[in-house]
Amino acid sequence: MSDSLVVCEVDPELKEKLRKFRFRKETDNAAIIMKVDKDRQMVVLEEEFQNISPEELKTELPERQPRFVVYSYKYVHEDGRVSYPLCFIFSSPVGCKPEQQMMYAGSKNRLVQTAELTKVFEIRTTDDLTEAWLQEKLSFFR
Repeated sequence: MSDSLVVCEVDPELKEKLRKFRFRKETDNAAIIMKVDKDRQMVVLEEEFQNISPEELKTELPERQPRFVVYSYKYVHEDGRVSYPLCFIFSSPVGCKPEQQMMYAGSKNRLVQTAELTKVFEIRTTDDLTEAWLQEKLSFFR
């Protein structure tokens, strides 16, 4: 049911920013934080960060409001190879308003498809967002 539920469209400017972000050449960690603009019923850019660790990113997320994050992360594999996966992180903290949670949950799939991402993760508290957590999640993608 929730696969077909679309609550919010993706802002055209944000679509373009995500497309450029996908093909970025830099090798540092970077993030785009997005939120739902309730009045416009649209997913919009909230903030962008360069050279940001998972721990620093965690402090930028509100503790009581959902957010979407696209995170470019420098991942060193066990065999020494380095890759730069794009991760979609849906921060949906326990205790936020049900209507807000519904808007975000209903908009998530459209945003993931728009950004063409396959590594999709969810956190229920911002404290979950750590380097160890991200590396564990990424270890499933060889």
